[in-house]
Amino acid sequence: MMVCTALVFFMHTGFAFLEIGLTRQKNTINILFKNIFIITVGLLMYYIGGFNLMYPGEFNGFLGFAGFGLETDAAGLTPEYADGGYTYWTDFLFQGMFAATAATIVSGAVAERIKIGPFMVFTIIYVGLVYPIVGSWQWGGGFLSTLGGDDAGFYDFAGSTLVHSVGGWGALIAIWLLGSRIGKFDEDGKPKAIPGHNNPLATAGVLVLWLGWFGFNGGSVLSGDPALTSLVLTTTSLAAAAGGVSAFLVSTLAYKNYDLTMFLNGILGGLVGITAGADLMSPNEAVVIGLIAGAIIVGGVALIDRIRLDDPVGAVTVHLICGIWGTLAVGIFGDKAGMDQFLYQLTGVGAAGVFCIVTAAIIILALKKTVGIRVSREEELEGLDIHEHGMDAYSDFRLNQH
Repeated sequence: MMVCTALVFFMHTGFAFLEIGLTRQKNTINILFKNIFIITVGLLMYYIGGFNLMYPGEFNGFLGFAGFGLETDAAGLTPEYADGGYTYWTDFLFQGMFAATAATIVSGAVAERIKIGPFMVFTIIYVGLVYPIVGSWQWGGGFLSTLGGDDAGFYDFAGSTLVHSVGGWGALIAIWLLGSRIGKFDEDGKPKAIPGHNNPLATAGVLVLWLGWFGFNGGSVLSGDPALTSLVLTTTSLAAAAGGVSAFLVSTLAYKNYDLTMFLNGILGGLVGITAGADLMSPNEAVVIGLIAGAIIVGGVALIDRIRLDDPVGAVTVHLICGIWGTLAVGIFGDKAGMDQFLYQLTGVGAAGVFCIVTAAIIILALKKTVGIRVSREEELEGLDIHEHGMDAYSDFRLNQH
């Protein structure tokens, strides 16, 4: 479990590489700063109250709180905790690594035009309150976990909805309220490509994320069970591979070119798609889930452009749309397939969606009306690195990025 915790921590390196690779050089420091802020402050917020908000013990199924901070007695060392599978301290740290991921998803979507201060406020509230409340509905024993009775209910093994779509909904509302980058759409509303400055870094980021998913999904077994852990790692990797190949083939047929970024996001789409049911699927089912996720990536990116939303890294398509697909797939494939389970999955998607849309809109609108959320035109054109941080990512190699 602690090795898996380290792998999930390492995923933040992958997110950072991916985001800076797919955006322009002049905003690199800004993106790195946001990612470092998310993991540090996110972990502290989870310590202050998030963990006990997400795992409150006995509660009404919708909202509970077990108090501030962590226990300081022998809670983590007793054999009774988690049936001896892992300690209280391991539980906190593993779950804390997950918590920051939700805000990291938003970071990529709003890149290159959001003010750093309001983003930090959003992160504190979203990680500290919104994410753990949604998580408590399922992983904390809340109402989603008991839909249809104690042995039924919504199922999300490692977070297609509880982590990825929570971040995805926040990203969707943020980019809608923030607006597109200058030059993303022409006067007729047609999208124009704004290439990232470092595709090798983006590729490294995706490979690091794939590696980290061995901890993300593998650790979610919550034991060292060799049969189940090895199955989860196999289905996870097969879905990732299928997602990448599917996105590459579909995008090649659609656009007549071999698009590396589609290939990369297809891998991520497959990973997000399998996350809800990685422990329930056969290898064949994992491949099918990945193949569909890869096709969703190509269609989803086109849809986001069509409705004139600007998502520089494809975060909404990868984490929200593929997160919804992966969650619903639990009711279609695997050990729990059936109409009742599909409806439970749909209920979970809807409940998380409504709550995240409303809370994200309240937070971001409040910030927009008070301090503002968007940098000035001059700051956007010249780059956030110089204006918000007073430094360059590559001080000896500054290029004109306008």
